[in-house]
Amino acid sequence: MDGSVQLILLFCTRRLRAQPDPGYDLRPEGAATRYRCLIVDHDDTAVDGTRRVHYPAHLRAMEILRPDRQPVDLETWFRKNFDPGIMPFLVEELALTPDELAVEHRIWREFTSREVPHFYPGFLDALAAYQGNGGHLVVVSHSEENVIRSHYRGAANGDRVVPDLVFGWDLGPDKRKPSPYPVHETLRKLRLEPSEVLVIDDLKPGIDMAVAAGVDAAAAGWSHNIPEIREFMTRACVAYFQTVAEFAAFILR
Repeated sequence: MDGSVQLILLFCTRRLRAQPDPGYDLRPEGAATRYRCLIVDHDDTAVDGTRRVHYPAHLRAMEILRPDRQPVDLETWFRKNFDPGIMPFLVEELALTPDELAVEHRIWREFTSREVPHFYPGFLDALAAYQGNGGHLVVVSHSEENVIRSHYRGAANGDRVVPDLVFGWDLGPDKRKPSPYPVHETLRKLRLEPSEVLVIDDLKPGIDMAVAAGVDAAAAGWSHNIPEIREFMTRACVAYFQTVAEFAAFILR
């Protein structure tokens, strides 16, 4: 475990009088975050999904569907997922037909079924401590629910982290983010108020979802550092976390 994350976990879960990093805004021992529920993104927030799975799957699809076209590089892929979003990019910019979208989807599912991305160091430890303090965990992602759950089940994190709810790509276009549906369902099923929920995401669709649902959002900035994405997330969110340790300090304070 990352040393700074370990320090934070010890401070918050065991109430030890450890000296925090000067950059952390930790409250006095015993104080808890006002957020009773975290709605976390999966890829590039919890796991290194784009580099390990989704971008390689897209490259393979392009080899088959557009062999004469140079695919976008990784940084541009992040930008396209940020804005306009994956489906507008595939349909409007690449002009994939419904049949071609089906091929892209099949290849993507082949990759997600065999490639397992790693959780970012310290992320599961922070979630385990948060749940140990009574917090709820919900995952809202553009990966499929069964894939997300398999990642959490398979993670060797010592303290098992099990999401209360998972909303994935398989919800369909009208209910997946940026639709506020996952947040509304979270509020309903867990009997929460909007002020008790914090969305954590690395890209615009998750922030748009939070804004539409009237809940706070914070940015996961540890997976990429693209200026226009960082600028938007800093402006639109209640906090921008450059590291998992900063995220842990915030949710456990």
